[in-house]
Amino acid sequence: MTTDRRLRGKMAHHAGAAAEDQVALRYERAGFAVLARRWRGQYGGEIDLIAHHGKVLVFVEVKHSATHGRAAEHLLPRQLQRIALSAEEFAAQRPDLAVTEMRFDLALVDRGGVIEIVENAHIFG
Repeated sequence: MTTDRRLRGKMAHHAGAAAEDQVALRYERAGFAVLARRWRGQYGGEIDLIAHHGKVLVFVEVKHSATHGRAAEHLLPRQLQRIALSAEEFAAQRPDLAVTEMRFDLALVDRGGVIEIVENAHIFG
């Protein structure tokens, strides 16, 4: 791997982590408690953020790219399936939450740091 490619990979990783930080802060400001970040289930799916407010449990997939449209294009069907399985696993492990609603949000962050959250995104069907 070339040094330039390695550097681009590190920069992309840090940009993604910064985007997740921004999105977590936005949920916290809206009254949500962020329960987990980068939670991994046994099926190999990683959930970027898991937030809770009242009786709602929200699983958030964060995507960062130059534009919101390009960020959305980074979602792959295989990844979505692993996220759904991991969300079921997380919910099963936390009966103490007594949630009545679970939803999947898609948080798109563009190059300028502008966040677009698609609540209850129909990303699994």
